[in-house]
Amino acid sequence: MDHAYLDAPKPLAFAHRGGAAEGDENTAAAFARAVGLGYRYVETDVHATADGVPVVIHDDRLDRVAGRPGRVADLTWADLSTVRVGGAAAVPRLDEVLDAWPQVRFNVDVKSDAVAEPAVATVRRAGAEDRVLLASFSDARLARVRALAGPRVATSVGRRGVARLRLASITGMPVRLPESVAAVQIPVRHGRFTVLTPRFLTYVHRLRREVHVWTVDDPEEMRRLLDMGVDGIMTDRVEVLRDVYSARGLWLS
Repeated sequence: MDHAYLDAPKPLAFAHRGGAAEGDENTAAAFARAVGLGYRYVETDVHATADGVPVVIHDDRLDRVAGRPGRVADLTWADLSTVRVGGAAAVPRLDEVLDAWPQVRFNVDVKSDAVAEPAVATVRRAGAEDRVLLASFSDARLARVRALAGPRVATSVGRRGVARLRLASITGMPVRLPESVAAVQIPVRHGRFTVLTPRFLTYVHRLRREVHVWTVDDPEEMRRLLDMGVDGIMTDRVEVLRDVYSARGLWLS
């Protein structure tokens, strides 16, 4: 099916964690900065608190982002809401983020099994089914997300799904993707293995799915990927990607 999530001029520009290079990833300040630069697609992550509240954070612990110990899954939202960095909340709730930027489309990485059901419920309560794509490295977790959300909510594919597509692009074997899969989101390389090739890109396009590439911070690499014909780029360096797009007349904010 055609997903409203992707109904925008290509290639898409994603602010990865709101622009992680600035050091305040996945915060209201990061998202506001990206939106202020003109981004309309933001990549983020969700975990669940001990009482089942979906919160926006990449790690399952607070050490790196908040400078204090503690697992997100062991804290209630009441506890987590008191954690501050520079006087601001370190970890926002997913519903807060969706409500604060109703014009923005969010690419949400579902980081744990525990957050799958509450994340889908939050998206539904916010009426955000058409402006959220749910992603995960785990194919099993994505299958659960699809069963909960239905085909209307866009999803990507997990690691095994990407490997299957990569093999199919070489052998030509047919692959049938779930109806909700709107995009295949991949790194250029995984270790020494090249994931993105012209043949892979062509194969996925023949399946009428988009290819989004993460996480690209080098301007030369950005330009090379645009020349290849990728449908979207995710970056931590939001000003760099904006400038590369602007130089090609692609920045349409």
